[in-house]
Amino acid sequence: MITVLFVAFAAILVVSSLLVILHRSPVASAIFLVLAFCSLAVIYLLLKAEFIGLVQIVVYAGAIMVLFLFVIMYLNLGRDVESGVTIALRRGLGWLLGAVLLAEGVLFLRHGAALGPEAPPPLDPGLGNTQQVGLLLYSRYLFPFEITSMLLLVAMIGAVVIARGRRARVEAGEAAAAGPAGPAAAGEEDA
Repeated sequence: MITVLFVAFAAILVVSSLLVILHRSPVASAIFLVLAFCSLAVIYLLLKAEFIGLVQIVVYAGAIMVLFLFVIMYLNLGRDVESGVTIALRRGLGWLLGAVLLAEGVLFLRHGAALGPEAPPPLDPGLGNTQQVGLLLYSRYLFPFEITSMLLLVAMIGAVVIARGRRARVEAGEAAAAGPAGPAAAGEEDA
């Protein structure tokens, strides 16, 4: 029975993950991401990793999804009109930064810096699941944990910078539409 449940929730996880990246609407993608997080939490529960399953629901399906939806609504994801030069510049910069990150990852893995100690510290069988996760997280997996936190921080800062740039362009467009004398002159014409 557990195998059937595992396969069923794994299939739900794969399908909902594909719908996250293939759906055009950002809000629908966020909803499918919540479904993917919840199905992954059930898989953790089936594998008797109760703490990680509950953290998956509380942290990811709860807090991170609220953050994602806040950013989606804050950015007001409309279509921007961009020229071919801007698109080419962004793509080129994206590929360049991706290549740099890949090269850094290869260097870290080659020198063994990303893997942490060779063997995890011996765990006391009397410790609970939560204590064992904490010991491993802050010893063997400290580097990936810190990289993940930095990635989330950079993503939040990037979202705020993008939103400010869009707001400034909208305000500049409204000021230009009001005419050279400003909003007061536009109000006088209506009277």
